[in-house]
Amino acid sequence: MIPTKIKSICCIGAGYIGGPTMAVIAQKCPHIKIIVVDTNKERISEWNESDLSKLPVYEPGLEHIISETRGRNLFFSTDIDAAIQISEMIFISVNTPTKTYGLGKGMASDLKYVELCARKIAAIATESKIVVEKSTLPVRTAESIKTILEAESKDLTFKVLSNPEFLAEGTAIQDLLKPDRVLIGGDADNEGQQALQMLVDIYANWVPRERILTTGIWSSELSKLTANAFLAQRISSVNAISSLCERTGSDIDEVGVAIGMDHRIGNKFLKASVGFGGSCFQKDILNLVYLCRHYGLPEVAEYWDQVLKLNDYQKMRFAKQIIDNLFNTVSGKKIAILGWAFKKTRMTLGSLLLYMYPINYYWMRLKLKSISMIQK
Repeated sequence: MIPTKIKSICCIGAGYIGGPTMAVIAQKCPHIKIIVVDTNKERISEWNESDLSKLPVYEPGLEHIISETRGRNLFFSTDIDAAIQISEMIFISVNTPTKTYGLGKGMASDLKYVELCARKIAAIATESKIVVEKSTLPVRTAESIKTILEAESKDLTFKVLSNPEFLAEGTAIQDLLKPDRVLIGGDADNEGQQALQMLVDIYANWVPRERILTTGIWSSELSKLTANAFLAQRISSVNAISSLCERTGSDIDEVGVAIGMDHRIGNKFLKASVGFGGSCFQKDILNLVYLCRHYGLPEVAEYWDQVLKLNDYQKMRFAKQIIDNLFNTVSGKKIAILGWAFKKTRMTLGSLLLYMYPINYYWMRLKLKSISMIQK
């Protein structure tokens, strides 16, 4: 039988998703003990730093929540085995990078860390558990997790739930405190629905019930990939129009405002830029393209692949403008870019021209020489 009461939660993975998510759950559920575990000792030490400015993740509002909950009912540890043993619910929040070798290389998600988590839970658990997918995963990953858990069942019951995150850099804490929706997917059988309801009850401590959406587990997994794909599609769409604006003398900012006032479209993700970067959109769209090809849907795969091609086109177009404005050579010249987005990063000019992160001030496109270029 699955647990009937959640007294302790273990989260495997102390990264950008696991740390903030568990901190908010700890704040809103002081009656539940939360243990965030990771094999990375340095990262755990940073989460336990007395100087909160040294936390491994920076998000407005996170320091306050950590100061309130850490040591009360929120703990960070490298003792994964002990945390699994005492917890009734286990979140898997580990990295799922794009595969660099084997079948699906360059497109499919590498699930080796998820698989290792499942094997660890199966090996350590002595009581039935509820396992929650928190990482962004391709559809039907839960089936693989179930297979691993059941192979080492020891007459235990494991129910797997999908609870994808929808966090944005810079607003993650507000996204957790006041989410547009919380999505939870589970099996249709009685125990699956009981497990689902237990996670619903946790979020219901601060999220209105009408914002907690429950679905089948496969729908939940696919919804995360689809959400990122749609957002990336909007970015590529407005960037495609921006190139037309430059040729026709139109102003992309004015066009964006005009179409954004249509309530059917809305005004989000309509700011033209160099394109999307970061760790989510491209990875998730590549995963979606791979899934479409795997299931024999080449036309659908090509449709989504075009979003990435347009993104690459926008980056190369921007790089070409830099070169054109510097008289076709960048040798011995310094370039300053205002509005570096997503996260701190260091890049050489060579890597900049090969791969661009998003830039917030798109007006730089026509004023590179006068505003964002320092020539030597």
